[in-house]
Amino acid sequence: MDIKLEKLNGHSKSGIVGKLSIEKGKVVEEGQILMQIESKKGNTPVKSLSSGKVIDICVQEGQEVSIGDLLIKLEGDAIEKETVEKAAPKTSFDYLGSMMKGKKENIEADVTIIGGGPGGYVAAIYAAKKGLKVILIEKENLGGTCLNVGCIPTKSLVKSAEVYHHLTHAEDFGLSCENARVNMEKVIKRKDQIKETLVGGIDYLLQANNIKHIRGTGKFIDQKTVFVQSGRDEITIQSKDIIIATGSKISKINIPGMDLPCILNSTTALDLKELPKSMTIIGGGVIGMEFAFIYAQFGVKVKVVEYMPRVLTMVEEEISEEITRSAKEKGIDIYTHSKVKKVEMTEGKEAIVVFEKDGAEKYIVSEKVLVAIGREPNIEGLDLEKAGVQLLENGRGIKTDEYLQTNIEHIYAIGDVNNRIQLAHAASHQGMIVVDQILGEKKTFSSQNVPNVIFTSPEIASVGLSEAQAKEKGIDIKVSKFPFAANGKALTMGEEKGFIKMIKDVQTNKVIGASIIGVDASTLISSLTLIIQNGLEEEQIIETIFAHPTTGEVIHECTLGLGIGALHFHE
Repeated sequence: MDIKLEKLNGHSKSGIVGKLSIEKGKVVEEGQILMQIESKKGNTPVKSLSSGKVIDICVQEGQEVSIGDLLIKLEGDAIEKETVEKAAPKTSFDYLGSMMKGKKENIEADVTIIGGGPGGYVAAIYAAKKGLKVILIEKENLGGTCLNVGCIPTKSLVKSAEVYHHLTHAEDFGLSCENARVNMEKVIKRKDQIKETLVGGIDYLLQANNIKHIRGTGKFIDQKTVFVQSGRDEITIQSKDIIIATGSKISKINIPGMDLPCILNSTTALDLKELPKSMTIIGGGVIGMEFAFIYAQFGVKVKVVEYMPRVLTMVEEEISEEITRSAKEKGIDIYTHSKVKKVEMTEGKEAIVVFEKDGAEKYIVSEKVLVAIGREPNIEGLDLEKAGVQLLENGRGIKTDEYLQTNIEHIYAIGDVNNRIQLAHAASHQGMIVVDQILGEKKTFSSQNVPNVIFTSPEIASVGLSEAQAKEKGIDIKVSKFPFAANGKALTMGEEKGFIKMIKDVQTNKVIGASIIGVDASTLISSLTLIIQNGLEEEQIIETIFAHPTTGEVIHECTLGLGIGALHFHE
């Protein structure tokens, strides 16, 4: 079988051969990445189309190749199988079965990581750069939930929805754009291309850092040993330290009707290639509200049913109120204090969501129902009991201390699986902390200064203490707010909605918390995180020059509001 270069990311016509992952004469599995091709638009992984022996490598590292060039010659399973079947005598011995039997392998490592999501693969690369021999086990695509069915795919849809919204409101900018329409097949294709580019990039980084990536399911044999089933192969790993980074999975909801064909979850919604006219979203948390704005901006009639008194209960109440106003402006109906009882279907295949509000039973009819009620740690199949690893009291996650260490000294748990905070960037940071811990450098993890971003419209971001949390701690505080309507750059963008809120400790003059709802919130929060993490005082921020015109100026103005008052806004 000839393997040729079929395509490159971003429609490039040529690229440079990166690190080769194969050797002549070796056997490869179907789907295994053989090499990376580097182009201006990113890395493209070249995968084997079948299992078989490499009989010739037609390129070398650093060589320029173009679409259609021959890369690898492979002796595939189909050829081998046919040859064996013809040659095998008619006896009771199964020649083919003997050949197809996998191999058994015993290997050693400094660090073995189970799970290749944003916690696991970052820990692997960081450990390798620190000189450790690393093995990374991942049964599915590298990048975990975040890259494949979470953060990145949803943000691709957010951007497509935002562009469509701008097209349909081009008149606001003195422009004309007639007959704008959504092509969901192309929207989904773009999302998948971005995902594939990033997955290929991670694979390339693992190879570049000499990290052994085993595709399979890992589980404990004992406290020092991990067993992996990789296709037909069985691999036993002896490791000095082990990091569990298996992430989370969608929670199962005990509501009648969850198996109906009209039901979507946060994964299946990412592949919806035909827009429904209407959608009901069960859950007004981060996932639910992000999808609500995505589909509303695509022109879908969206209704959100939330059990709690308000949506996004993890943010400040005034932020929640602001995003509720924005949702209503975009045609999103929100029902709070509402408990979903069941989902049914009409004879016309429409969904009926039955819920209880204010003691009365109510109904919503829509084409699709998206269930977005949360995720839970993924610990199934790890055989943690064989290693003696303890779970949290409620069984929802692995118990860890401030060093992310389990009750077993050399076994750690990072990311969603320890159920401390379900954020990709927190998992990555935890992975780096654990590697430093393994190398003897004591570092602790605190969730207090981890930034949180919600990609609604407008965006929401927060870090540090909220006003309520600061008051609960008895801290003497001063609060400042500054509206985006008073920021020149925001006005030029047509994004005047929202505000920034900052909280300082009066005793120390240090900023201890901040929240933003408005344009560029996801970018601005990094500056605020740096300010809070490093304990900067009010004067230090004021004496910093912020470029004009930028949305970043809202930080400077809001800081001034903590003292003499903002210069460009007066209530």
